[in-house]
Amino acid sequence: MCLADFTRLPSQTRAVVLDGLAGAIDTVAEHAAPTHGFLRYAWFAAALAAYGGAARTIVVEEDDVPVIALPIVGVGPAVAGMATVPGSYWPFRSFPMHEDAGPRAIDALLGALAGAVTALRIGPAYDHDPALAPVLARARAKGWAVLDRFVADSFVFDLQQPDWPRGSSLRKNRFHEKHLADHGALDWSFPEAGEWPATFDAMATVEQKSWIAARTDGRDAKFTEAGHGGFWREVACDPVLAKMLSAALLTVDGQPAAFSFDLDCGATKYAIANSYDPAFAKHSPGKLLYYRNLIRARGHGIRTVDWGAGDSGYKQTIGAVQGPVLRDWLLVRPGLSAMVGRMLKGWWGASGNPG
Repeated sequence: MCLADFTRLPSQTRAVVLDGLAGAIDTVAEHAAPTHGFLRYAWFAAALAAYGGAARTIVVEEDDVPVIALPIVGVGPAVAGMATVPGSYWPFRSFPMHEDAGPRAIDALLGALAGAVTALRIGPAYDHDPALAPVLARARAKGWAVLDRFVADSFVFDLQQPDWPRGSSLRKNRFHEKHLADHGALDWSFPEAGEWPATFDAMATVEQKSWIAARTDGRDAKFTEAGHGGFWREVACDPVLAKMLSAALLTVDGQPAAFSFDLDCGATKYAIANSYDPAFAKHSPGKLLYYRNLIRARGHGIRTVDWGAGDSGYKQTIGAVQGPVLRDWLLVRPGLSAMVGRMLKGWWGASGNPG
């Protein structure tokens, strides 16, 4: 009997809604787009621990293999049926989808989602997000109201370009390093995964001296107790994610003076945060550290630096260019809910940032 004599049965696709975070999240994340490999169980668990919420997970399987895992958390009054994807705004909010997941899997996801929520917010997420974009396309075709609002432009940097760094930039950096050393002994370090507790403390020390403490209420700080320190400390407890985290630290006479903190995912480096002690601002310690950080990253195979949104001046000076747009999305299930959702499209769009 030849192989051609056998009839290939159609794949079996099913979606289930599970209470809590499903272990299948890690299975899907391991087969998701390389840029989304950090969207693991521990990533979402860290968000719940830091920001609260009770999660459910919609898991879609094809032939008993998980291909989509969508965690959701209810927001607002329960009767409204509103939910959001948990996570961190840095670098973006999305969910894992197997690179081979097809339309049937996405249709199964939307069917389960329609039975679980009235509306779902996903974002901020990039245009052409490999998990979200096909879901949006299928949702529109199936009668969902799909609303978007502009959040920000992103900036990306090609780290493999042959003419970077320029010799003139390196000469300026050496000049600043020489004068920065007048303040004390300089130490440039790149902490390992096992050093995260002490590294987070050092970065929080810099943030407490930086502009974010002087000009804001500090809630947006990444590593302080009053900011988002709880989230990142939880993330670092997962050994897989801990190896993706990347930090560069400058101390002057043993005291933290500047840091850069990133998330390395495949050949992409997501620039999460960087800051410096303004006492050394004249000598550009943040810039000096980041140049060292980027040169080291290139040697480790990083090809693209995703700087996200904001502070475009220094990013463009180093060589970044405008990248994809970040948007917040609202999906409202078909029927009367979608009809009402479409009536609110203008309001939702206006509630974003001005373009």
